[in-house]
Order: sequence, then C-alpha cells, then structure tokens
Amino acid sequence: MKMISRKLSFRKFTGFLMAAIALTTFASCSDDDSQNDKNARVVVHMTDAPGNYDAVFVDVVDVMIKADATASDDAGWTSLGGIRTGVYDLLSLTGGVTQLLADAEVPAGPLGQIRLVLGNNNTVVIDGETQPLSTPSAQQSGLKLKVNQTLEAGEMYEFLLDFDVDQSIVTAGSSGGFILKPVIRLAAMEGTGTITGEVQPSLEVSHVKAANSVNTISAYTDANGNFSLNGVPAGTYQITVTPKAGLGLSVKTVNNVIVASGATVDLDVIFVD
Repeated sequence: MKMISRKLSFRKFTGFLMAAIALTTFASCSDDDSQNDKNARVVVHMTDAPGNYDAVFVDVVDVMIKADATASDDAGWTSLGGIRTGVYDLLSLTGGVTQLLADAEVPAGPLGQIRLVLGNNNTVVIDGETQPLSTPSAQQSGLKLKVNQTLEAGEMYEFLLDFDVDQSIVTAGSSGGFILKPVIRLAAMEGTGTITGEVQPSLEVSHVKAANSVNTISAYTDANGNFSLNGVPAGTYQITVTPKAGLGLSVKTVNNVIVASGATVDLDVIFVD
C-alpha cells in the first residue's frame, strides 16, 4: 500500500509539474503575443540620386527614431537596433538598387523623425583619386528627417532615404577639399509608386528624372539601360532621359506619366537618338 501511495503521489507531482510548465509557457506566449500586438515594424532603405563622381562612400553608424517631433533637439532619440552599419558606395545604388539599413520592431504610436548618423570614414573618388569628405560635427550627429506619421500595431512601414549626391558634396572653398553635407529625400513607401523602364541604346549610363511642380526623383540606368525610380509620390510627371555627354544623343522626354499609390508604371523601352 505504501508503494502504491508513493506512485500515486509521484504521478500527482508530475501532473502538477507539467501543468505548471504549460501555464508558464502559455503565459510567456501570451506576453509575447501581447507585446507583438503593441509593435509596428519599421524598415529603412537607402538609395542614391546620381552624381558626377567615380564613387561616393558614406559611413553609416546608426539609424535612430524619435516619437515626439516637438521635443528638444537631443531628447527622445532611440536607435532602431540591429543597424546594418558599414561604408556604402552611394553610386552603386542605381538602377533601382537599394541598401537595407534597418528592419526593426518598434512600439506603435507616433513617429516624428528619422535620423541617419554618419561616422568619419566618408570619401569621394574623382578621376580615380580618393579624397576625404570632411563631415561637420552637426552632420555626424545625424541628419534629421521629418516623418510625422502614426504607426499602427501589426503593420509594416518602409522608408527610403534617397541621397542627392550632387547636392550633398560641396567644395571647401580656397582651402580645397570636399565637405559632405547630406541632402536626403525621405519617402514613405506607403502611398507612393514606382516608375521603371529601359533606355536604349545603352552605350553608357543615362540620367533619368521624374519631375512635377512638387517633386523631383532621379536615378542612373544600369549597364543594361534599366532604371527604377522608387518612392514616387502619386501624381503626374514629366520623365527626362539625359544620355551621357559626348555620345551625340539627344535628351528625350515623356510627358504625362501618371503614378498611382502602390502601383508600378512600366515605360517599357525609351529610345534616344
């Protein structure tokens, strides 16, 4: 009888232990689910508007966000975490190529600003010669870009940081050298469209620009003549294709290109002659 009693007690203890583990696991999953229900996903990409250089390398060290855009300048900033830091050649981000910088879960609610923080290792290559890009401390502390959007739990929000290289690099005056003062267009991919196409002949890269009275978005074609203009706000645009100088090719324009939110407009092949 004592042996049976011990077996029954052991079974009761085992059952109790399993139930406790199950309850703990359920509570943990419930907590995770509850936390996920409070988060939104923020994805940040970087791309480039063209510039007349061999290469432009920028040193990305952080991407930060701030909920309250009205808070004091240095208050309320948090890193997205898991940032893909590194030195990136902006001129490799052409033909629709983008570089993923961050993909993170953040608390749902207001998103006031995004800040791109750069390090010291920024350079420009001109005629095969690499030269340092002096980066003012104000730029290193982070270029602040206004978002002013409310993030809803369970939703994903993609943002595109579009560098304008020509506007971002300035000469240092009589002292020589170059200064990096980033000029970046922030595009929320939600509510924007894409313009794609191909420029022929693809003897050299061409500059493709979409413009209206409010927005200007540009990119280079790739080696095969393909291009993609990303994060284009809905509207009607004029497309201008400018071939590389010296080829004897004329500028080509395509008028009344209508871009709708969430849609891709394929212009097929644009011939320049």
